[in-house]
Amino acid sequence: MIIVQTPLRISFAGGGTDFPDYYKREGGCVVSTAIDKYIYVIIKDRFDKNIRIGYSRTELVESVDEIEHQLVREAMKKVGVHYGIEIATMADIPSEGSGLGSSSSVTVGLLHALYTFKGQLVTPGQLAREACEIEIEILGKPIGKQDQYIAAYGGLRRIDFHSDETVAVSWVPMPEEQKRRFSESLMLFYTGITRNADKILLEQKDNIAEKLLTLDKMKAQADEIYNALIDGNLNRIGRVMDAGWRHKKLLATTISNSSINAYYEAALDAGAIGGKVAGAGGGGFLLLFCTPDRQAHVRQALSSLRELPIGLERDGTKVILNARR
Repeated sequence: MIIVQTPLRISFAGGGTDFPDYYKREGGCVVSTAIDKYIYVIIKDRFDKNIRIGYSRTELVESVDEIEHQLVREAMKKVGVHYGIEIATMADIPSEGSGLGSSSSVTVGLLHALYTFKGQLVTPGQLAREACEIEIEILGKPIGKQDQYIAAYGGLRRIDFHSDETVAVSWVPMPEEQKRRFSESLMLFYTGITRNADKILLEQKDNIAEKLLTLDKMKAQADEIYNALIDGNLNRIGRVMDAGWRHKKLLATTISNSSINAYYEAALDAGAIGGKVAGAGGGGFLLLFCTPDRQAHVRQALSSLRELPIGLERDGTKVILNARR
């Protein structure tokens, strides 16, 4: 049996500049972190040659091509595992529409587990690249590349996407005490609103050509947050996140709605410095930056929402059990 643990993520700035339609023209940049909430992929071999997949439903098939779970099917094809296997996935959070990068964490985790099943060591860079190939090129999802890279590498990272398709992943250099203060200033609330992220992202992708100036500003905000993290100017991070959220809402009509706007403004009135809706928007989790002395007020203002306590995660995808026969 093999168990792989892959982190989810939150992104602070630059989301949207990781779309190929943008970074191939201008180069993209995001600042993201892995968090201590995870996707688990469990694999074991079978006595027979069938394939059993367990997630929100169960599939039992005889060939890879019969698998309906697209990410499992394409990951098995990519790695070259064709039969005699059981695969199960589990998540710490609602996997549909969370905005925490769960689909890409599943893809990275599947690849990692399948390569481990075959006895092959792979780098985070290879896992991220192949996850992008599966989601963007093979399945045609209207998404960017940041989720796959932060899931594979982990940590608090600056990720630069170059026009020649190369990707540079670097640590954000922060002293541990400063990183702890930063982590303690993050709050995450589940809005209870589910949405189809692909529809939002498709509209955002279609609007890239006419939103270049907005995306340029959002890329510059990634630089601002990176520098503020290094300098320890934590309040500046919250203000940049607030400006970034207001820019992000311009990218597509369904990124926000009246309920999300009301939650966000209530949080600001209660003392949050800034924030955003995680991921594509439209629902899922609301990420806030708020100093600890004001957090009780924010919790009271958002008492109808469920809070998800989070911390920063240093590691990317990793094997936590490898008991191969």
